[in-house]
Amino acid sequence: MQIFATFEHSTFIEIAISQLEENGVQDIFAVPLDNRVEERKLFDTIHRSDGVSLTQTGLFLAVAFSTIGASRGFLLDWGPIYWGLIGAVFGFVLGFLFDLIIQRKHIKKENSLKGKASEVILIINCEESQKKQVEELLWDNLALGVAKISG
Repeated sequence: MQIFATFEHSTFIEIAISQLEENGVQDIFAVPLDNRVEERKLFDTIHRSDGVSLTQTGLFLAVAFSTIGASRGFLLDWGPIYWGLIGAVFGFVLGFLFDLIIQRKHIKKENSLKGKASEVILIINCEESQKKQVEELLWDNLALGVAKISG
């Protein structure tokens, strides 16, 4: 039977490994995951999209400002069409800049986590009779997740 567990990189994984060895489990394999080294891209391409739209708020504000600009344009010199277009451009730029600033703050927050140590995957081969004991030991040592495969 194989048991997989993920841990944060801490002393708890060392304690779990030593307790497993004390209980007679000798076939233990620990794999640390690598940290992300490249920065997340802010703009999407045709081949990759993260589901975050920078134009959504801009389009909403473009509609709102163009409506206001067109209605006020009846009283202004250039007329409703020009003022509607001016309002649309102003609203879109304002919304786009707002989304851009918010996303940059979100990416900075993610980058501050870059220095943190990543997770460690622990792979344990044990007998079927040791399954419950090994699983409890892993949960007691703050495993993030545990999976069991009979084989």
